Amino acid sequence: ITKDNVTIQVDTVLFFQITDPKLYAYGVEQPMAAIENLTATTLRNLIGDLELDQSLTSRDIINAKMRAILDEATDPWGIKVNRVELKNIMPPREIQDAMEKQMKAERERREAILQAEGQKQSQILVAEGEKQSLVLRAEAAKEAKLLEAEAQAQAILKVQQAQADALKVLNDASPSDPVIKLKALEAFQAAANGKATKIIIPSEIQSLAGLAAGLQGVLKQDEPAAK
Repeated sequence: ITKDNVTIQVDTVLFFQITDPKLYAYGVEQPMAAIENLTATTLRNLIGDLELDQSLTSRDIINAKMRAILDEATDPWGIKVNRVELKNIMPPREIQDAMEKQMKAERERREAILQAEGQKQSQILVAEGEKQSLVLRAEAAKEAKLLEAEAQAQAILKVQQAQADALKVLNDASPSDPVIKLKALEAFQAAANGKATKIIIPSEIQSLAGLAAGLQGVLKQDEPAAK
């Protein structure tokens, strides 16, 4: 009977040798029966100090304690106990059924944990994949915007460079003041052809515009004479 009041059946194997035939013959009556009784008593005492779970998992400890106790007790009988083995420990049938159910429940619990861990890892991998995809798309959009900005900057630089080159050519040609004013008048004429509703013309260009209008009138008067 274990410490938690469970009756179990234990099969024990005992290995011994006779060291003194005289003591074996006269030290105790019926030595074999004495060894069996001593073994049963010792085993009962050891099992009584352990609970069922401890009895099932502490065979090596029980074997060592039994060998030491039996060897000391049988020494006056001319017997030396070399080894003790618990061959089998059998709880009652209902206890075995309960243990089997417990083991089955434990296996199912571990299986559920493994499945949950697998699903967790799968979800983590999916989330990591989506994260990487979002990062890659964001990086691609960023690169596209950077390329577009660089292209616009290059275009602006080229326009400014062209304007600078035109000004340089104009400065190198050393144009006269009337030519510059005439170019300005052409620019304002182009602006007037657009959708602008009000144009402010500097005074120096206004005088040039009057001169151009006068020349145009003279040309119109000369046309009939030419005909």
